[in-house]
Amino acid sequence: MAKALIVIDIQKDFCPGGALAVPEGDRIVPGVNQLMTEFDAVILTQDWHPAGHSSFASAHEGAAPMSMTEMPYGPQVLWPDHCIQGSHGANFHADLTVDRADLIIRKGYNPAIDSYSAFFENDHTTPTGLEGYLRTRGLTQLTLVGLALDFCVNYSAVDAAKLGFDVTVRSDLCRAIDFGGSLAAAQAAMGEAGVTLV
Repeated sequence: MAKALIVIDIQKDFCPGGALAVPEGDRIVPGVNQLMTEFDAVILTQDWHPAGHSSFASAHEGAAPMSMTEMPYGPQVLWPDHCIQGSHGANFHADLTVDRADLIIRKGYNPAIDSYSAFFENDHTTPTGLEGYLRTRGLTQLTLVGLALDFCVNYSAVDAAKLGFDVTVRSDLCRAIDFGGSLAAAQAAMGEAGVTLV
């Protein structure tokens, strides 16, 4: 069975000093680079928002970053502006071995809808194309690492499990935002979906 490593959003804006920094987000990079050599394929995801994206607090008058709003597709955290297309913050962490990647999936580029998962936008129906890529290459065993464990890693892992992939999350090579109990909720959701957390 062919194995793929899916590296979620290890970008400058999610690392210390970035616009939406995940605590110790940069600490996982050496371990992720080392792990890449053990897989048949490596896929990187990249948050890639247009300026003024609807998930940014700045796009909603009077809204504070990290507040909640209701979108047509459900509840949405309003984030600080981050990972804007072509910006320094949208770049991968400088030490990440990007050249090892077979594929880079960009997500969140539709201005009307956020996209946490590597597989679907937040409406849970609009696909990114990753499922088809994995299936046509016969990649059935997936290991996920990256940022942030409680948002994009969680959503990606749960969607992958629902799609029938064998999914493992290496929590030692992830870091979490842990916003309003999001980490515990994510761990529970992954467990219920049949994701193996190691």
